[in-house]
Amino acid sequence: MCDLLQLKEIFNRKGVLISFNGSLTNSIIEEIGNAIRQYLVDNKHGKGTISDVFAVYIEQTQNVRNYLKISGLEEKYWSTILVISNKDGNYQVSSGNSIRKQDVPTLLARLEQINNLDQAGLKKLYKEQLRKERNPVSLGAGLGLIEIARHAKEKLDYQFDEIDENCDFFSLIVTIQGEPDA
Repeated sequence: MCDLLQLKEIFNRKGVLISFNGSLTNSIIEEIGNAIRQYLVDNKHGKGTISDVFAVYIEQTQNVRNYLKISGLEEKYWSTILVISNKDGNYQVSSGNSIRKQDVPTLLARLEQINNLDQAGLKKLYKEQLRKERNPVSLGAGLGLIEIARHAKEKLDYQFDEIDENCDFFSLIVTIQGEPDA
């Protein structure tokens, strides 16, 4: 049996507010989003913090869900982990999902490009991306990671770990400035 007390103690030490492990559906994304927003409102956080945490959460979960939809990965790879935590007064929205090995270099290059930009550079890249012709296979305009970085307090923290010969596990941690309600 799972030692829930031990898990609770780990969550408390790490400041975990919400954790989800499984396949993301629209209804799950919506319900967790509502819970996050209500938690932040109840704990008297500023509108900027509420907006940033919610926006990053939505972008991350939609990126994961959309990628898994078009990736062609077997169902055994669809499980996603999502963790929202409070660390030193700031919030972290963390997600992890399987990714095809062949997609890692492109994603890695995009993450490095984004992390090398300041806010003005991110804004410029965002506008450039809006003007680009959309890939018909893609489910979005390619703005998700840029939008996430624009809300982040720090550079995007990411990691790739090998699952097997076909897939890696992609982890993304985004830190957002926590501000009390004025």
